[in-house]
Amino acid sequence: MAGQTDENRLHVLRHAAFTARDVREMERPLLENGVPLMRMASAATAHVVAEMLEDEGVALEESNIVLLAGSGDNGGDGLFAATMLAGNGASVTAVAVGRALHGEGFAAFVRAGGKVLILDPASEIPGCAAGFSAGEAGERLRAAVELAQHAHVIIDAMTGIGLSGALHGIAGTVASSLGVDGTIPDRTALPAGDSTGEFPLVVAVDVPSGVGVDDGAITGPYIPADVTVTFGTLKPCLMLPPAAYACGRVTLVDFSFDIDGHMPFVEAVSGDNAAETVRLPRLADTKYLRGVTGLITGSERYPGAAVLSCKAAAKTNIGMIRYMGPQVCRDMVLAAVPEAVLGKGRVQAWVVGSGVPTGETEDDDFQRETIAKLLTHYALSSDDDPDDDDDLAYDMPPLVVDAGALDLLPDEVPPQVVITPHAGELASLLTARGEDVDASDVQNEPLHWALRAHELTGATVLLKGAVTIVVGEPADTDRESDAQGGFADDEQHVRVVVSGRAPAWLGTAGAGDVLAGMLGALLAQQDDEDVSAPDVAACAAYLHGYAAAQASQSDQRGFTPPTIYGSDDRHLRTKLGHPIVASDVIGMIPATFAELLS
Repeated sequence: MAGQTDENRLHVLRHAAFTARDVREMERPLLENGVPLMRMASAATAHVVAEMLEDEGVALEESNIVLLAGSGDNGGDGLFAATMLAGNGASVTAVAVGRALHGEGFAAFVRAGGKVLILDPASEIPGCAAGFSAGEAGERLRAAVELAQHAHVIIDAMTGIGLSGALHGIAGTVASSLGVDGTIPDRTALPAGDSTGEFPLVVAVDVPSGVGVDDGAITGPYIPADVTVTFGTLKPCLMLPPAAYACGRVTLVDFSFDIDGHMPFVEAVSGDNAAETVRLPRLADTKYLRGVTGLITGSERYPGAAVLSCKAAAKTNIGMIRYMGPQVCRDMVLAAVPEAVLGKGRVQAWVVGSGVPTGETEDDDFQRETIAKLLTHYALSSDDDPDDDDDLAYDMPPLVVDAGALDLLPDEVPPQVVITPHAGELASLLTARGEDVDASDVQNEPLHWALRAHELTGATVLLKGAVTIVVGEPADTDRESDAQGGFADDEQHVRVVVSGRAPAWLGTAGAGDVLAGMLGALLAQQDDEDVSAPDVAACAAYLHGYAAAQASQSDQRGFTPPTIYGSDDRHLRTKLGHPIVASDVIGMIPATFAELLS
């Protein structure tokens, strides 16, 4: 991270997220030097709120704003922002959800004419009556909720990055009453994180209160934001699902942190990253040098998956595909991709399982037997002393294991094996390995369970979603010390990458088959052995999503890089797009490559 140029720094700020601990370390020297970070944060928040009201045609002096204020520095940020808004004519009420408020912020807010509503009978806020009855406490809570529901803007400054675990107490009750309790946000996927424009609009200060700051988990009540104004750097919850879906548009206030020496906990793929994984053709190339992908996909029950995976692979910049499958699939593949070669042969990467029934049925036993035989070559020994077969497993070409082949995965495999489950499939894989988990658990805590799957299997895990999470072994990890998999105990040995380029229109039958084929092709064309499987997998997800965006003519995406506060890229409404099918995505792959490489 040393030697950041302005361009590189901007890329890091918009595509990398740092843990709360690292953010605290980065802000410490600035605070020690007297840099007024709180005033900078609050000024930006107040400006964003005023701008939102202007966009909705509401004059600041005619607006009603409710601040939900906690007792810490996040509440102080909110109080100083509320002070500026009140000083410019807004009617602002601060609802204290704890027993205290930031002293200087509270004093400034009161001087500006702000009103305060205390909810905790044990409050110790100067000048505010406390010791009221439980009945009055209930009435105050109902009044606060009603006041917020009828406001133009709610400023959420309850917890910030200091929260560990779910919201509880008064803050939890307020969040549950105004927001969502323990489930993923169910909102229309509009472009650029747009809101529907319905009041109250919600502005989160730094992060939405109640979400898992470092892991993006949702385990309790929280208030989804229309806009999140975050400070210094992105936090993981602004990038990781499902919390990222609760952040709305993100504005990042650059505090000029020294980010050198701090490794991001999670990074988002950009178009530049994806373009770097594409092997450009060379004058001396042959079809073999450009990469060969082998596919054991489709079945008599799902022959279309064979066609989709093969066409996607063939379009993704490789020299040849080899296909193995039942006669009906072979006939359909040759009709769709006459360039395909049938049968065994040398390949640079494999794709298996797309459209193959799981072991719960008796269909297509031949496909499952073929895949199982191939997978035996990737099995690592289960004892502490790797045997010679482990070296052979590490020398095998990269392998994508999708859908119906996931239950055939050996207990432990090398990191060039990439598994591509959705939430339900990951839950089944983990349950078979003794974990007590279901699909809803995976949806609420996807990073945790993706890391657990990597720890148990050693495989690179690509967990599909509106924001796809990829976890696995970095390229420079030493095989001798880490051959057994399991790096979740040491985050320095786990690569976490996300791709949120896809529009929600991509949630359609066959999309996963297309991704598997594209990923197999991208792995097959890698010349550099030091390129990590997680990065290639995340870039494949990006290319897949970008092709879907092109096909649907949509600017909506799961993760939108933040706007840098003070920059000229003022938010503009963009295209929602239109429905697509998986075949439409394949049709746009060449154009996607052309645009990224131009």
